Amino acid sequence: MKTFRTIAAAKALGLALVAGPAIAATAAAPQPPAGTYTIDKAHTSVTFRVSHLGFSHYTARFSRIDGKLRFDPAHPAAMSVEATIDPMSLALNAPPKGFHQQLMGKGFFEAAKFPTMTFKSTRVDVTGANTARVTGNLTLHGVTRPVVLDVTYNGGYPPMAMDPGGARVGFSAHTMLKRSAFGISQGLPAPGSNMGVGDDVDVAIETEFNGGKPPAAPAKK
Repeated sequence: MKTFRTIAAAKALGLALVAGPAIAATAAAPQPPAGTYTIDKAHTSVTFRVSHLGFSHYTARFSRIDGKLRFDPAHPAAMSVEATIDPMSLALNAPPKGFHQQLMGKGFFEAAKFPTMTFKSTRVDVTGANTARVTGNLTLHGVTRPVVLDVTYNGGYPPMAMDPGGARVGFSAHTMLKRSAFGISQGLPAPGSNMGVGDDVDVAIETEFNGGKPPAAPAKK
C-alpha cells in the first residue's frame, strides 16, 4: 500500500499539471475577452489514479497549484497555458504516520531536490467546437517529457460586477502518464503481475481562470 501511494502521488502528478486549457468559445452569449488569465486556485484541482495490486485505483490529489492562461477565443490554436504544482501539497487518504514524508523523500518525489512540477504548453490542436488536444512539456522529478492533454472548454463570461475576479473561463482536462518515464519506478509490478503499483497514472484536471477586472460600480448621484 505504501509503495502504491508513493507512486501514485508522484506520477499522478498530474502534474502537470495542471491545468492546461485551450479551445474556442462558441456560445451566442457574451464571451470572455482575449487576454492573460490567472488560475483560480479555489476552483482548480489535479487528481490522479493508479492501480494498486490490480484491486483498485488509488486516488489522490495536489492542492497547491498556480498558473496562467493566454486566452484568445477567436484564435484558439494560439492559446497557451503554464502551470506549477507544489509536490508537498500532495493530499492522501488516511496516510500511515510518516508516509507523506516518505513520498517526499528519495526514491519518490524528492521534493527538497525537485520542489516544483511544471507544465508548459507548446501546441494546441482544435478537435471540436469546445475541445482540443494541448501538447506541452511536463517536468516531474527533474525529468521533462512531452504530454498531451485532452481538454474541454466548459464556458466562460466577460467581466461582471458579481465576480470580483473579472472575466472567467473553465476547463476540464485528462491525460495518461507512465511514472517510470519520469524516473519513478519503485514498486512497479513484475511483468505479468499486478503485485505493486501500476506504471500508468490517470490524471484529471478541473480548473478555472480569471482575467480583467469587473466593471466599476456606477457613481452615486
